[in-house]
Amino acid sequence: MAAAHSPQHMVTRFAPSPTGRLHVGHGWSALMAHDIVRAAGGKFLLRIEDIDGGRSRPEHIAGIEEDLAWLAIAWEGPVWRQSDRLAAYTQALARLDAMGLVYPCFCTRADIAREIADSASAPQGPQGPLYPGACRNLTDSQRRARIEAGEAHALRIDMTAAVARAGPLAWHDADAGDIVARPDLLGDVVLARKDAPASYHLAVTVDDAAQGVTDIVRGRDLFDATHVHRLLQALLDLPTPRYRHHGLLVDGQGRRLAKRDAALTLASLRADGMDGAVLAAQLRAGVFPFGIRLA
Repeated sequence: MAAAHSPQHMVTRFAPSPTGRLHVGHGWSALMAHDIVRAAGGKFLLRIEDIDGGRSRPEHIAGIEEDLAWLAIAWEGPVWRQSDRLAAYTQALARLDAMGLVYPCFCTRADIAREIADSASAPQGPQGPLYPGACRNLTDSQRRARIEAGEAHALRIDMTAAVARAGPLAWHDADAGDIVARPDLLGDVVLARKDAPASYHLAVTVDDAAQGVTDIVRGRDLFDATHVHRLLQALLDLPTPRYRHHGLLVDGQGRRLAKRDAALTLASLRADGMDGAVLAAQLRAGVFPFGIRLA
């Protein structure tokens, strides 16, 4: 594992996707990342993960900046956008491909669902069935012919080969302690989607390293993904940040907060007359509005 970073060099980031307005949970997470690094005299960065061109909206980017400013969260330096970083992702993919760790996958979601349904022993991961591997064993000539025919495809990592190349890995979580990395539990994850030049896994790993992020504060729903990120760090010779995966906020019915919950967005609270400084103080104290609680 990479050596610990000195406090004065601590860098955290908040990296939302501009697919909707930020909700209370986003604000709470951003405050944690902001406050930890400010207390250490480090840098807090804002990155916009807008690689999903079909769902990202410019107005939501402006809304993110407005919401953070309302909570008095200030970031340093220019705001990075993943849509400006495509060449870096292509370069990373080329390195992995040169190692023989990437293969094209032509399966649709329907194809994958059908194969899982037809299999008596479909592989299972922490969050459900994994990709069964239908395209993993295609020959080079078969792959080449389908690509030359213009067939849409994603790029997946050959997890078995990648894990064998990287060897044993670990990472540290502030709450869970030292974790043995098990990326194999997530199977052959997608590194480049059919409709986007990189997946979340690849883009976030490359960008965190490029921005010198030393500490990542994010929700527990991304804990399992960190196994994959640790693998990619090893394969691409990138440093390993420290992690803190915090709990998730849920509404009064126990449902995880989502961008579709318009009544719980920071913008709606602001429009209703709530004071941003007051809300920030409440969130720091673990006091959440409208029956929201920590799961």
